[in-house]
Amino acid sequence: MQQAASKSPVAVIGAGAIGLAIASALARAGHPVTVCGGRPFDEMVITEGPTTASWPVAHTDDPGDVAGHHTVILAVKAHQTDAVGDWLRSVDGPGVDVLVAQNGIEQRERVAPYLSQAHVVPAVVYLNAERSEPGRATVRRVTQGELAIPDEPANRPLAARIREGGMRVDLDADFTTTLWNKLLMNITANPLTALTRQRTAVLRDEAVGRVALAIMEEAVAVARAEGARLSAADAAADLEALRQVPDGAPTSMLQDCWAGRPLEYDALTGAVLRAADRHGIDVPVNRLIYALVAAVRPDREGPTSQDSAAVRT
Repeated sequence: MQQAASKSPVAVIGAGAIGLAIASALARAGHPVTVCGGRPFDEMVITEGPTTASWPVAHTDDPGDVAGHHTVILAVKAHQTDAVGDWLRSVDGPGVDVLVAQNGIEQRERVAPYLSQAHVVPAVVYLNAERSEPGRATVRRVTQGELAIPDEPANRPLAARIREGGMRVDLDADFTTTLWNKLLMNITANPLTALTRQRTAVLRDEAVGRVALAIMEEAVAVARAEGARLSAADAAADLEALRQVPDGAPTSMLQDCWAGRPLEYDALTGAVLRAADRHGIDVPVNRLIYALVAAVRPDREGPTSQDSAAVRT
């Protein structure tokens, strides 16, 4: 087990696969890690390819224990943000960086009710990570970068801290486009796999592919109104990328269906609808998808053995 050096401590709110993966980079750089709530564990164990490394962690159920932590990773799902509001209030203060590692395009708005002084850093996460049990995760680095954050002077110290631990962080000068481009994939793969109860390979079906493209093309029109530099060609390229995901890979929303958990549709398709309403853009296919996914009741149908490899899309 690797011991953390005497650098500033990091608080992790949401120690799932993504929270653990990002925390491991900071632990590797020598920052002690405190896990906020959830099932307790005293070390995090990260496997990447043939290599497994571990670091000690502190665990607390008391939000007061993380007051004064100046680096915070928020990695609960978007619809769980209100449930961790006390933790966010406890870390709020000047000089605090809160990395919001959540899906969607409304990261800053989502945490605004709880953070009035902290510096909020929205992130796009490209990591492929899977948690096997509390404190343990497998991380697969499948792109040129693992995180993208806005290229702003105030964000650069946090990027440097994470990079020191070996994680690739892209300081993105066109973060709006990056957010919306990631959203195109999320509003397609997640709802369609949840509605069909099939893995991402369902997107290779010709009829399903036409629906997927319609979802994305509507969203491109909204994204452009929001200032993103996207086109129909980007939608087609994103669909092709989704069709290249390995066989047997479920989306996070499909896994939530299997586990009987609430679905993260409002931060995805709901964000498109809210932006469309702001600009008076008609998005009938996305409205249909929203209504259908909102009506889904997770049925606790567990995955088969071939679903052991998960993908976060």
